[in-house]
Amino acid sequence: MRKIYTPSTAAADTLKAIKLLEGRWKLIILFHLFDGKVQRYSDLEKLIPDISQKMLAQQLRRLEADGIVHRTVYPEVPPKVEYRLTRWGQALCPALDELLSWADRKDSFDESA
Repeated sequence: MRKIYTPSTAAADTLKAIKLLEGRWKLIILFHLFDGKVQRYSDLEKLIPDISQKMLAQQLRRLEADGIVHRTVYPEVPPKVEYRLTRWGQALCPALDELLSWADRKDSFDESA
């Protein structure tokens, strides 16, 4: 059953959702994991060269704790760790696509008329 929102509860719940994604690196990490991609930690380091190891680890841990990313550790030496989106995390892809489309349409609206 879909939740019924008032303007206040819609604003509050939207803010909670935005807080799950806030930060400089989370969206970049997510876009590297969309479409079912599985990335090793070392691959993410290469794909996002400006992020520090500490920050990448923190952001991945936070995304994992929030249920957006799944982490798999293989018992190998050296350790092999892979990240992928959870089903709930993958469900975010269409919403972010729509947000990009919305932003792209900004110039097509003439508010002066």
